[in-house]
Parts: sequence; C-alpha cells; structure tokens
Amino acid sequence: MGSLLVGGLVFVFLSMATSIGLVVRGRLPDHHLNAESKDVIRLATAVVGTLSALTLGLLIASAKSSYDNAEVEMRTAAARVLLLDRVMAQYGPETDKARQLMRELIERRLSRGWTAETTDETAGNAPGEYQDIEAVQAVLRSLAPRGSVQHALQARAVEVSGMMAEAHWLLVESGEEGLPWAFVTVLVCWLSLLFATFGLQAPANLTVLSILLVCALSVAGAIFLVSDMANPYVGLIRVSDAPLQFAIERLGKP
Repeated sequence: MGSLLVGGLVFVFLSMATSIGLVVRGRLPDHHLNAESKDVIRLATAVVGTLSALTLGLLIASAKSSYDNAEVEMRTAAARVLLLDRVMAQYGPETDKARQLMRELIERRLSRGWTAETTDETAGNAPGEYQDIEAVQAVLRSLAPRGSVQHALQARAVEVSGMMAEAHWLLVESGEEGLPWAFVTVLVCWLSLLFATFGLQAPANLTVLSILLVCALSVAGAIFLVSDMANPYVGLIRVSDAPLQFAIERLGKP
C-alpha cells in the first residue's frame, strides 16, 4: 500500500472519528457533558494519548533507523563496487570481462531500482542480479594467477564479490519487513478514539473544527513519514542512488 494512501486513510479515519464525536455530542443529555464528566473523559483519554505518543515515537524511530541503515548499505555497496573494480584493474586485462559484467550489473540495478521486488527480476534475456554476481565470481575464480601479487589480488577480488553477493541476499531476505501493520492499526484505533473525544467535548464552530482537521492532517502526515521511511528504496522519501551513479562513472578506468 502506498505511503500517500496510508496517510490519506488515516486522515479520513480521524476526521470521521471527530465527526462522530460532534454528532454524539448533540444527542447526549446535558448532564453527560458537565464539568465532572469532562474531567473523567480527559483523565481516561490522557492514558490513551500517552500510549499513542509513545507508539508513534517508536514507529518514527524504527522507520528512521531503517532509512539510515539503507543509506549506509547504499554507500557501502558503491564503495565495494569501486573497490572490486580497482582490484580487478590491478590484476590485469584478464579481468576485463568481469569488469564489464559488473558495470552491466550496476546499470541494470539503477534502471530497475534498489528493492527486493526488482532485484531478481528477469527482463527478456537479462538475468537476475544474483546471476550477474555469480557470473562475475565465476570469471574471478577461473583466473590463473601468475605470481604472489596476482594470487593475492584474485583472493581479494573473490572476497569483495562475496560480500556483494551476501549484501544482495540480505536485501532479499529483509525485503518483506516493511511497516509493522499491527502496530499501525492499533495506533490508528487509539488516535481515532482520541479524536472522537475531542469532537465530543468541542463546541461546533469553524475555528475548533479547523484546528481539529489540521491536527488530524498533522498526525496523518506523521504516519505517512513512518510508512515512507520504512520502505527506503521506494516512495517520496527514498535513499539517493547518487553513490552508485558516482561509482558507475569511475568503473572501467585503467
């Protein structure tokens, strides 16, 4: 589900909860909304409000952590690509095929996007990314090093390509994590209850209604941010692929 859709649905739910509170307010007897009753309502909703604030804070922190980790992964991947290319360049012209395969791998990755859903897609005769990485590793393992220097460079190239393959499978395995929907569902229920009590206690004038709608929009915006950052490679707030763009400009140089 798209982040904008999630934020929009939350805004609709909170607006509906506020409207329900306003409708119920007009139908309740006066003694149900006297000062003592409102004090009890405020005390009860304060507990739910505290829980909602803590839950929303945890979700934001978790989403920000996911985003930061993805950004580090992107930079690490670009650094490993450059390192592997330079190691192969030092080995000699025997690695030209592997260097070309790796360049094609990065170009394909940039065109498809950096997500678990697209990383192993096949397009026509183009293989999935894991097959690209394995093809590079196969070329590196087939090299016949002459002397200790080339032997060390081959070992280092195989090691770095192995780390790239490991990062690929880690991305695939973690691709389904995303947003904890059970957490979000409970949070939206709590927030809807809060906004219903706001409507229950609020006088029905334009100023109050406008403030409540702005608050609902602000909360929906926070949920949108959580949803978008929990999927850091897609959406409006995404990890930049600038490190890979920089890396691909330097690949293949002598």
